[in-house]
Order: sequence, then structure tokens, then C-alpha cells
Amino acid sequence: MDPSLVAAALAVVLGLSAEYLHLRRLRPVTHLAFGPKGKPSAWVHTVPALRGAASGLLAWGLVSLLVIAPKTHANAEGGFDSDEADKHVLMVLDVSPSMRLEDAGPNGTQSRMHRARDVLDSFLRRIPLEQYRISVVAVYNGAKPVVEDTRDIEVVRNILGDLPLHFAFPSGKTKLFDGIEKAAEIAAPWNPKSTTLVLVSDGDTVPAQGMPRMPASVEAVLVVGVGDPATGKFIDGQQSRQDVSTLRQIATRLGGTFHNGNVKHLSSVLIRDLTRGGEESVLEEFTRREYALAACGLGALILALLPLLLHLFGTPWRPGKRPLNRGPRGLLDKIADLG
Repeated sequence: MDPSLVAAALAVVLGLSAEYLHLRRLRPVTHLAFGPKGKPSAWVHTVPALRGAASGLLAWGLVSLLVIAPKTHANAEGGFDSDEADKHVLMVLDVSPSMRLEDAGPNGTQSRMHRARDVLDSFLRRIPLEQYRISVVAVYNGAKPVVEDTRDIEVVRNILGDLPLHFAFPSGKTKLFDGIEKAAEIAAPWNPKSTTLVLVSDGDTVPAQGMPRMPASVEAVLVVGVGDPATGKFIDGQQSRQDVSTLRQIATRLGGTFHNGNVKHLSSVLIRDLTRGGEESVLEEFTRREYALAACGLGALILALLPLLLHLFGTPWRPGKRPLNRGPRGLLDKIADLG
């Protein structure tokens, strides 16, 4: 049995027993305590129950804080705690030769791969990395996992740099669906709603059917487009530019969000919604530790305020004070007092 529940039950029983004994001792002196009527204010009858409930809350909170595992954070060397890093960022990175064309960035002078690196690096700098493990899947003519569940951000930055990953694939057409399918396979065993999927590409020809289904672990999907969406460049005998409509279609079919990252970085609002799931899920992030702290605070507050409230509002009777009477009877009483 949970020791915190046992402690709370004992505290409630002992508290109510003490209140019962106190009431028995109070009955002979009710007129001294509450005046001629011998009755307190109506709300005072709830005090025994309030004290018992507050004692139970305080006992449950303190024992819970004693028995649960302490919350740990990143160590001084910048490492991660394995129990705290329970969320995932899963990146699907297009590494096809077209990603090396230089038509991206605010001035159109960056390669698409460099622009993807800048956008993703900005994203990683603005999320609580101590809570995340990062995986990268490279996609070209097929898909290959590059790194899984790493906590070393420098490894990820090296992958997003000039690493020529397209040489790991045979030449051919880009198959984004293969990368999405591999990402779904990797994320399948993870906890529900623990993964943010980020797909970065300049576009691809997407069939009308066959979109891989995301597992329950994927909570949010972000599709980022790079490359000039208006003026393309020639590669392999054909013009290549960012295919905004196709990438937006992929985002819609995955139930996610599309962002044209060719000029602008991801907004802070978008990153907050992706990593926190919106404002409605704040209470879902509460653990037993937060509830125990709240129980301790509420229980201690009730026990601290009750004596003051009883002193001020426990009874309307005020000993030693007589009401002022301005009539003839009051005048006679004053003369009698002086005589």
C-alpha cells in the first residue's frame, strides 16, 4: 500500500479524534468562550473537518515528496539525465544532390543544405535540449538512419553540415515517403505523444496514395521547405526549385504544419506549440511531485489561517464591551455608574 495514503489516513483519524476530545472539553465552558448564548458563529462547525482535511493533505504531500525519486537536471558538464530526456526530436533530412544548389537564404547565396542547417540549428537552440533525444534519418533514393537517440548536439550539427550523405545512396529520384516510413518505424516503440517529427526538403513528386501512418508516439509534425520557390536552378537536365505545394500537401496529409524556411526561421510561437503541445496541455505535464507540493502548501495554509480566523470571526460576542445607548435609560445607567 502507498505509504503516503497510509500517512494521510492516520493524520485525518488522529486530527478528527483530537477535535472530538476538544469539543467534549469545550462544552462546560461554552458560555465563557462564546458569550450568553453559548454558540459560536455558524462557520465554526466546519473547523474540525477543515483541520482533519488539512492534516491529511499535509501528511500526503510530505510523505509523497519523501518517497518519490528526486527530479534531476543536466549535470555541470552539460550532459543529460536519462530519466529526464524522455522526449524525442526525429529529423528526416533530404540529402539529395539538389539540396546542394545555391539559391537559398535571404540573399539567395546559400546552398539549400546550409539553409536547412541554419533553420534546424535555430530550432535546436530554442528548445529545452535536456528533455530531448535527437534522431536523424537521411533520405534520397531510399532512407537510412544516421543517428538514433543521441544527446550530443554536436553530432547532430556535424550531420547538418557538409557531410556528403548522398554518396551513401544509389543515384535516382528522391523518395520522401521512404524517409517518412523509416521515421515512423523508428518512433513506433517510443512513448505516446513524445515525438516531434521535422521533415526538411526542397520537394518531391508525391503519389496520391501510400502516405505512411504516424505511430501514437508522434505528437507534432513540421515540414520545412528550403530553396527558392520562384526561380529554380538546373540539375540533371531539369529545373529544380522548392515545391511549396507538394510540401504543404505532405504536411496536411500528416496532420502537421508547413513552414517556408527559405528566408525566415521558425517563429517562437510555432516552436512553443510544437514542443509544448499548446496551452491546453499544461496540466498534463504535472507530476506527483507538483501535486504533492500543492497539497503541502494548501494544508499548511489552512492550518495557519484557522487560529486567526477563529480569533477574529469565531463569535460575534465581544467581552468587556457594552453597546452605546443614547436614550433616557442610557443616561440613568451612566448616572448610576458615577454614583
